[in-house]
Amino acid sequence: MPARTKQKSKRARKGAAKTRRAEMKQLTPGEWFEKLVAVQARLRAPKGCPWDREQTHQSLRTYLLEEAYEVLEALDTGNDAKFAEEMGDLLLQIVFHSQIAREEGRFTVADVIRKIHDKMIRRHPHVFGEARARNSAEVLRNWEHIKAEERRMNKEHGEKDSQGATTSLLDGVSRALPATLEGFQLTRKASRIGFDWEDSAGVIAKMQEEGAELETALQGGGQRKIEEEMGDLLFAAVNLARFLHIDPEIALKKANAKFARRFRAMEARARESGREFKNLPREEMEALWDAAKYAEGKATRRELAKPQGRK
Repeated sequence: MPARTKQKSKRARKGAAKTRRAEMKQLTPGEWFEKLVAVQARLRAPKGCPWDREQTHQSLRTYLLEEAYEVLEALDTGNDAKFAEEMGDLLLQIVFHSQIAREEGRFTVADVIRKIHDKMIRRHPHVFGEARARNSAEVLRNWEHIKAEERRMNKEHGEKDSQGATTSLLDGVSRALPATLEGFQLTRKASRIGFDWEDSAGVIAKMQEEGAELETALQGGGQRKIEEEMGDLLFAAVNLARFLHIDPEIALKKANAKFARRFRAMEARARESGREFKNLPREEMEALWDAAKYAEGKATRRELAKPQGRK
């Protein structure tokens, strides 16, 4: 093929690729969603990906949790590209589970979308119906009443849940949640019908009470009693977080990250002095902790002091 013809062919391919990219950018969210569903169906097809074909609802549980936490981590970075990417990974898990369910003849991704669409309409009568809600607190109370009515109707039609046959305002809180989130949801549901503290001082006093009971158990209450009192103290802490409008799981994640960051800084400082952190006496470990904490605080103060718009 002559060189000029090759150049024309190359330019034509580049032009076609550019046109395809432009066309792809004009696709609607619904069209993109259909393409994603088609991709996952292809991966699960007889001549698709061996790994995708081996997956089950059970095997994917870990990935569902991991992707949710990675979305939260990306949200905190302020990096929109990373945030969008992780949201896509989470969406893939919904599509993946829906594809498996479709193959088993249980439901399809269209059923998933329809159910949440109908639920949002049903639970917002102050927007889509005749009801009125003066503030967000009233919205949440109405939401809980509607959910309770839905559960009652489901049981009348023979549907059962994991919480037993008796209807409760606490129905719907999954036992599969991490313990902090489960406690957060339980106390939040109770608070929506008025079973709550008057102010944060009352919750703090309850934490102090639980701390005293733990100290008593440590004096000879036995391991089971110590575990019970430790649980009560943690539950009170979760309740305080909820009262202060703080998600305890996210708050603890951030505290974990802060501890890990400072611990690694201590190890680095020890290595700089030619020693291993694990071999240092306790007093020097404490001194390194204070130094790491001070350095981190100094860096934070310096960042906060920067004029807006600078990085």
